[in-house]
Amino acid sequence: MPRAALPHVPSQVSAEGKTRHEVARLLLEQGPMTAVVVAEQLGISPTAVRRHLDALLADGEAETRDAPRRGPRGRGRPAKLFLLTEPGRARFGHAYDDLAVSAVRFLAEHAGEDAVRAFAEQRIERLVGPHRAAITGQGDPATRAEALATALSREGYAASTREVGAPTAGQNVGAQLCQHHCPVAHVAAEFPQLCEAETEAFAKLLGTHVQRLATIARGDSACTTHVPVTAGQPAHPEPVRTASPEGRTARIPNGGKPA
Repeated sequence: MPRAALPHVPSQVSAEGKTRHEVARLLLEQGPMTAVVVAEQLGISPTAVRRHLDALLADGEAETRDAPRRGPRGRGRPAKLFLLTEPGRARFGHAYDDLAVSAVRFLAEHAGEDAVRAFAEQRIERLVGPHRAAITGQGDPATRAEALATALSREGYAASTREVGAPTAGQNVGAQLCQHHCPVAHVAAEFPQLCEAETEAFAKLLGTHVQRLATIARGDSACTTHVPVTAGQPAHPEPVRTASPEGRTARIPNGGKPA
């Protein structure tokens, strides 16, 4: 039976990553199945398959259940069947992107551009609304940007802040807010209203004019927003920090600059 047209693993992924993707793909198409059957189907050793299955289990992308017994009850534990969880299925989630684009196209065709704009504004409000008090409670744009990065990271955007400019060199001092992941980039590539509404919401939350410098939707490596800071005021106490989903911060290499 031919395989369904699912998205392929990116070419830059390592051979180990490609094999894991194939293991997950097989579970998606034919699971639940045992490790032995997976090995036979892919033509690789059972040891290698179990390593990939263990990694999928550890990442919450797969789970197990006991295989039903056939014939008389024998000794020993029943064989384990492996199947993908919802997060595991998400690695093949481009069909959901296509569905989202089709839905917004339908909205634009039948309700007009104003409806798309309203949808984009409602979406970003639902995203940042629960974090509004934590962001606006900060005293200046720089610390608000850090709080916004924390909030965005909790929503899956892997955001960071970095200081830019040098007042001693006569440059404008500011901060850059970088989003290293965008769950809606595929939709935003066709409907820039999502990015525009996001930028306007950031300006209101930070209490200052901001400028979008780059977006993943346009092919950049990160969505980068410039946040001006009052002259003489440090943009950030540390050169670069990335907000984790738990709100912790850590340095990132190369300042998180977009390519």
